[in-house]
Amino acid sequence: MPQTPSTEWVCRVPVTSVWTHPNKVREVDAYAIANTPDINKWREAMNQQQTKDLTVSNRLQTQLLYGEPVVIDEIDGTWAKIIAPWQPSHKDERGYPGWVPLAHLKEIDSLSGRSYARVAADKAQLWTPDRLPLMSIPFNSLLPVQDADETRVQVHTPDGDAYIDTAHIELVPSPDQIPLGSGQSIVNTAERFLGLQYFWGGMSSFGYDCSGFSYHMLKASGLYISRDAGDQSTEGVEIDRLDEAAWQIGDLLFFAYEEGLGKLHHVGIYYGQGMMIHSPTSGKAIEIIRLEGTVYDKELCAVRRFTQEETT
Repeated sequence: MPQTPSTEWVCRVPVTSVWTHPNKVREVDAYAIANTPDINKWREAMNQQQTKDLTVSNRLQTQLLYGEPVVIDEIDGTWAKIIAPWQPSHKDERGYPGWVPLAHLKEIDSLSGRSYARVAADKAQLWTPDRLPLMSIPFNSLLPVQDADETRVQVHTPDGDAYIDTAHIELVPSPDQIPLGSGQSIVNTAERFLGLQYFWGGMSSFGYDCSGFSYHMLKASGLYISRDAGDQSTEGVEIDRLDEAAWQIGDLLFFAYEEGLGKLHHVGIYYGQGMMIHSPTSGKAIEIIRLEGTVYDKELCAVRRFTQEETT
């Protein structure tokens, strides 16, 4: 469906999942594709095998946050084939490709020259102009600002004008101009999500996968990387993986099977003093671990730096 310069398509729900193809959706995924998806109920509905099958059967690609723009390539019944331009990927030079329920998207007026409100809280309540609760939106959601005062910010949303309390957001010039942070700011932000369960394809504070976690923790510090670990491992500045003394807090650590020689399968954030904070795998939660003596110690295949300054 063609887009005009005055409008754009955006995600109209707090979080929607981007699927490899509509035929990858199972009965147990009903909560994910409902007109108003419920991530928590979806996770509760799946047993461990069904959760793991999201990975094994290559069902899920990534997720979109409320207000995130998309390019629609094709509409097939109740589904839209989209590109997510805010999520760089080698799969398409325009952004991350996949399929989402058309009901999860909405065409809205495109606002240029506005500042944005970035959700800096783990989740933030969005309010109607009458101060009625609209929805809870996740960390790093970005919405154009209409007006602001000391206590609340008026934002442009798929549901019209709404409000967020100032305490829960950071005002930024644009989605690609979030203030630059340090390696320490990256891990400080990451610590807030300790205990959050891993979720394959997860790109929200309802659940991250490993590369979704690194993507969003760096993005919150104004550092822009690709969505997937394989792409991330070729970006930034290469650091000697054998010289741990050269690593800095906030560097990304990459891991591959066959003791680092096989297929890349994981990424974490260097925490300092031989430790890593990461979102491990299905059935586990975000944690801080020492690398020494773990399988990760043998599987380390790359270290990449995205920060601009040394941290101690």
